[in-house]
Amino acid sequence: MMIGLLINNREVKEIEYLIKRELEEILLDMDDSRIDHVVKKAMDERYKLLFQLFKRIAEPSECTKYIRTKSIKV
Repeated sequence: MMIGLLINNREVKEIEYLIKRELEEILLDMDDSRIDHVVKKAMDERYKLLFQLFKRIAEPSECTKYIRTKSIKV
């Protein structure tokens, strides 16, 4: 299913800000050894989804700041 969405520049910036904060939090938490592997797997799935959304609205130079170098192995 494909959904279209019309938003103005201010709304785009707000969405970009929210996604960036969430990505930063996930990336920080992924390095925390106290967090269980199962939880990290869920965080990895959330990261992938948020990063896909982020790529749609952000400049490529912004996207490179949030690229993960390693992912969770099942």
